[in-house]
Amino acid sequence: MRDTPNPRRAGVLLHPTSLPGPHGAGDLGAPAYRFVEWLESASCRAWQVLPLVPPGAGHSPYSSGSAFAMSPWLIDLHALVGLGLLGEEAVTDGPKGDPSRVDFDAMFAYKAPRLARAADALTADHALWPEFVAFSATEAAWLDDAALFFALKAEHDRQPWWQWPAAERDRAPEAMAAARQRLAPELHRGRALQYLVARQWRRVRAYANSKGIEIIGDLPIYVDADSADVWANRDLFALDAQGQRTEVAGVPPDGFSATGQMWGNPLYRWEVSAASGHSWWIERVRRALALHDRVRIDHFRGFSAYWAVPADAPDARTGRWVQGPGAAFFQALRDALGSADAPLPILAEDLGVIDAGVLDLLAATGLPGMHVLQFAFGATSDNLYLPHNHRKNGVVYPGTHDNDTTLGWWFSADEHTRNHVRRYFNIGDHDLVWDVIKAAIASVCDTAIVAVQDLMALDSAARMNTPGQAQGNWAWRLTDPTLHPHITERLRGLIELFGRAAEHI
Repeated sequence: MRDTPNPRRAGVLLHPTSLPGPHGAGDLGAPAYRFVEWLESASCRAWQVLPLVPPGAGHSPYSSGSAFAMSPWLIDLHALVGLGLLGEEAVTDGPKGDPSRVDFDAMFAYKAPRLARAADALTADHALWPEFVAFSATEAAWLDDAALFFALKAEHDRQPWWQWPAAERDRAPEAMAAARQRLAPELHRGRALQYLVARQWRRVRAYANSKGIEIIGDLPIYVDADSADVWANRDLFALDAQGQRTEVAGVPPDGFSATGQMWGNPLYRWEVSAASGHSWWIERVRRALALHDRVRIDHFRGFSAYWAVPADAPDARTGRWVQGPGAAFFQALRDALGSADAPLPILAEDLGVIDAGVLDLLAATGLPGMHVLQFAFGATSDNLYLPHNHRKNGVVYPGTHDNDTTLGWWFSADEHTRNHVRRYFNIGDHDLVWDVIKAAIASVCDTAIVAVQDLMALDSAARMNTPGQAQGNWAWRLTDPTLHPHITERLRGLIELFGRAAEHI
């Protein structure tokens, strides 16, 4: 047996909204705890989630009004009954519909008035008031701006902040003071809901940690243009005097899109960030690490060089590569958040157009990168995603939330790619999904993560996200947080066979 912790581990990718639950979407209630227990039963040691922020356009967790806030829609209403913030009658009936899909509109309509009622009930005579006051003070640096931003958006009929009256758009001190006084009840609700969701998440995470399971979070490199982050920190972003974007983020044409992807996020003024010692970014990563045990930084290649597209361009093909902040940025993070004898608990999503600059930056930071098996086949033997080219300091996936399910990928693959898979693994087609899962768990990479949909061998109907598609994403759900015993036994067997259990011979 090992005397030191086993660095090899396996885990599962599942966003909390994909859990079952009675109120239209998964939340942090009982099914989250049952899912943790299932992970333990399968010898998993990691649970990877998508960003826990309030979802934005298209219900995407990668588009949000605040990069620091948590989604209040994750709040378990039943727990609020136990705290005396809601009556039992408030949570007896939930939205009706397909339990295998999130009905976002029905969930919002059902939960919004109940969450507001619970927030209003958190008053000075409630037992949680001192804890709430302490939370509000500790998180004030981002919480006050986020609460005010969301309150002003509601007051202005959801208009983006650059369309607000100039004084509020530009955060004139008198206008801000007047808004805080005028919107005091709404600001209390915003702070209270952040406290309540943070409290529930802290308990779920602590329960997972008590079972030897780490939480892996996800931090997008870019933030939404219409967000508290950009509104409150305009000097950090490429904007004109009216708050309009001059260039936006995206990626050039690739396997996902022949015209590239035009994300629309404002680009950073990295020279301004560097002049402050990257202080905003340090606080952002500090916040992410306070919520998770490790964090995946999305679009790592943008720190090496990023694709800048004119804001008025019809698509991303007219963009250009611009040098990113490079290794100095990660050194600033390490100096502020790391230690000399331990690497930063960060994973690098080094996918997309990868060149020597990205590889050099990954090597300089020492961060683990990613290997996606769906990208491995159909080309030549030097493909970095093929298992024989994997790095020990890496994370391997059959596919991520941006990929089709592995079964869907197999159905859509050309015969050349399929034959490459067959020859590489010396397999047929009858158990393809689990052959790929086995390859991921057998990989030399320290960490292997498998999407729940692949464990269930589901087809494209269970896909979580299709990049470049604005609607219809993020809605897939489990109907039971405890997977079939056959799946549990098979996964546990592979984890133990390939040395990824907490203890192994």
